[in-house]
Amino acid sequence: MTSPPTLALVTGPEEILAERGVASVVEAVRTSEPEAEVVRLQAATYEPGELLVHASPSLFGGWTVIDVHDVDEADDPLVDDLLRYLARPEDGVTLVLRHKVGNRGKKVLDTMRSSGARVIEAKAIKTERDKTEFVRHEFREGRRRIAEDATAALVLAVGKDVRELAVACAQLMRDVSGTVEVEDVHTYYGERVETTGFKVAEAALAGDERTAASLLRHAMNGGLDPVPIVAVLAMQLRQVGKVAAAGRGSSAQLARDLGMAPWQVDQARRVASGWDGPRLGRAIEVVARADVDVKGGLRTGATVRSPEHAVERAVLEICRLRTG
Repeated sequence: MTSPPTLALVTGPEEILAERGVASVVEAVRTSEPEAEVVRLQAATYEPGELLVHASPSLFGGWTVIDVHDVDEADDPLVDDLLRYLARPEDGVTLVLRHKVGNRGKKVLDTMRSSGARVIEAKAIKTERDKTEFVRHEFREGRRRIAEDATAALVLAVGKDVRELAVACAQLMRDVSGTVEVEDVHTYYGERVETTGFKVAEAALAGDERTAASLLRHAMNGGLDPVPIVAVLAMQLRQVGKVAAAGRGSSAQLARDLGMAPWQVDQARRVASGWDGPRLGRAIEVVARADVDVKGGLRTGATVRSPEHAVERAVLEICRLRTG
C-alpha cells in the first residue's frame, strides 16, 4: 500500500483550485488511512504552539491532516512553529499549507519545497482565455465534450464567478447527454446570456444599431469584458460566411457538413440574406481589428481610447455595413 503524502504546498489565489488541491491530498491520505482526521488552522486566528499540539502523537494512534490556511498572512508565531515542525516532522501527520501570493512566509515555502513537498498550483483565473480553458479542462476531466460556441456562451453567462462556472459545467455534464451545444447553454442560462455577446452580435448583424448599442452599453455597465463580445461577433460572422459559401441544402445536411447545429445554420441563413461577399469581408476585417485593439495590440496610425471604445466602434461599423 502506498504511504500517505506527508507534506503538500498549495500556491496561488484561486480559491476553488486551492480547495480542490487540499481535497486531493486528503483523498490521497484516506486511500491508506480512511479514518484520518482533518484539522484546519487559520493564520488570522492562530495561537502560538497550536500546530505542534495537533501534530503531537495521539495515544490512540491514527493519522492527522493539518491544513494551514493563508500562510501568506502568517505572523511570526505561526512561521516559527512551521519551521520548528519542518525541522522534525512527526510520524502519522500530513501538513498542507495554503499560500495565496507574496513573499511573506517565503522561508517556510522554501523549506517545504526542499523537503520534497507535493506542490499544487492554484493560479488565478481572471481573463476570458483563462475561463475558457477552465471550462475545457472541466469537460476533459469529466470525459465529456462541449462545443466551442457553447464554451463561449457559458463563459459569457456565468464567467464572473469561477466557482459558479464550475457548478454550471457540472450541471451541464449531469443533465445534458452527448456533446453540450450552445442551445443547451441557452436553455439553462439563457436569461444571463440575453444582454451579452450573442444578443449584441445578433442585433449588429441585423443592422439594428439602436438595439445593438443599447445591449452593448448594458453588458459593459454590468462588467462584461469586451474580449468575449468580439469573440462572439467573430464566431457569428464565420458561421454566416460558411453557410453562405455552402450554398443550398437542408439545415441538417449543412449542419453535418459544417460542424454546426441545425438551428445555427437556420440563424446564419437568416443573417446571410442581408449580406453580400464584399461587405461580409469588410465586417470580418472590422472584427479582426477590434480583436487586436481590445487585447491591447498596437496598430500603426491607430488611436484606441479603450477596449470598450474599440468594441463599440466595431459594433457600430458592422451595423452600418449591414444597412449601407
